[in-house]
Amino acid sequence: METAKYDAITFDVYGTLIDWEPAILTALGNWAKANKVDATAADLLDAFDRARAHYQALMPGRDYRRILRSAYSYMANEYELQADAQERTDFGDSVCDWPAYIDSVTALNRLKEKFVLGAFTNMDDASFAHSHARLGNCFEIIVTAERVGSYKPSLRHFVVGLTDLAARGIPPERVLHVAQSLRADIRPANLLGQDVVWINRKDRGLGHSGFGAELAVPMATYPSMESFVADFLG
Repeated sequence: METAKYDAITFDVYGTLIDWEPAILTALGNWAKANKVDATAADLLDAFDRARAHYQALMPGRDYRRILRSAYSYMANEYELQADAQERTDFGDSVCDWPAYIDSVTALNRLKEKFVLGAFTNMDDASFAHSHARLGNCFEIIVTAERVGSYKPSLRHFVVGLTDLAARGIPPERVLHVAQSLRADIRPANLLGQDVVWINRKDRGLGHSGFGAELAVPMATYPSMESFVADFLG
């Protein structure tokens, strides 16, 4: 990649910059243990991923906290159990507690010195605000699912975000997208002809299957934001 080719970098936030999987797995693991559900961590993560994708496609206008609550109920039904109302609510509200990866803020601060930064996220506005604060409020362009009324892998995030950047004089060919999700980001970026980098963090798997994920082709792959920025900026 040639750094000089780009004026803006956009990001998939959750999984790329915010480390959400451990919190999700802890909640689901506690639920499985309490209800004597015989399922591995991989089983639970796969069931959750399918459940959230189902509701994102079925109800694109539903905010992400409600998507999480619906996914919780969906999983309980899959294992023929009743979902505890308070646990369901707590699961939906857990977004505010998800931490940033240890390398995210430093990497974003380095990139912000040279590029306009944008976030293309499936989160709702209020929940994303908590994560944005954890990341140092670094994004100038913010496209949430609430704003566009849909969830990735729909292309609306990209169309709206690229339009925002074009209004600043930055054309699509001068934008690099950086993401963890093959399904929600890498493949849609491919379909639009956007340059895209895959941050494939160790032991993280949400967004790696379904809805064309197997067709995703990143131009480069890195195990962390730290390694990406070190190579990209030199």
